Amino acid sequence: MTSAFLTGFTLGFSLILAIGAQNAFVLRNAINRSNVGKIVLFCALSDAFLIAVGVSGISILLNRIIIHYSTWMLYFAALWLFIYGILRLRAAFCDSDVTYTSAQSSSNSKSLFIHLFILTFLNPHVYLDTVVLIGTISTQYRDELKIAFSLGAIFSSFIFFFSLGYGARYASKFLTRPNSLRRLDLGIALLMFGLALNFFFEARTV
Repeated sequence: MTSAFLTGFTLGFSLILAIGAQNAFVLRNAINRSNVGKIVLFCALSDAFLIAVGVSGISILLNRIIIHYSTWMLYFAALWLFIYGILRLRAAFCDSDVTYTSAQSSSNSKSLFIHLFILTFLNPHVYLDTVVLIGTISTQYRDELKIAFSLGAIFSSFIFFFSLGYGARYASKFLTRPNSLRRLDLGIALLMFGLALNFFFEARTV
């Protein structure tokens, strides 16, 4: 069981490690000390839900839906990432957004979670990593070993997101200067534009 758990943990961690739109969102809000606990819990629970769906066998049906609508999902994801990139580019040159405070973050929590939901559940790659890939690999296990594998993958998501969120929150004390936040927003904007282009060209080849 330990081997299955470690396999699931290693696989899950390797899939989630790359900096993508969701991770950049978590990073930015953590540095701004904006709803860190709620955001990282949402991300971890979302992964846990999708992994559970994948290993449960429902992935066979969802795979067909994902494949059928993957082109439109990719186009929508590209459009949303481009818009989010514009917002972050605007924030990089807007003093009022750079000096984001806890009070402001609280009032904008609904908007934050809408962004997070879109970045999480309208990203086709999230389904490919969790539902399809992890779900497919889990078929080589049975009974307790399958549960151990699934728990390992889920545990890796909790470890990653809580480490990213609270690690960035701790580091925020060293990033209090406006120029540091501007560079962060500019970097995220460039990442969003790059991901948007990648999704757009990927949709054209589907």
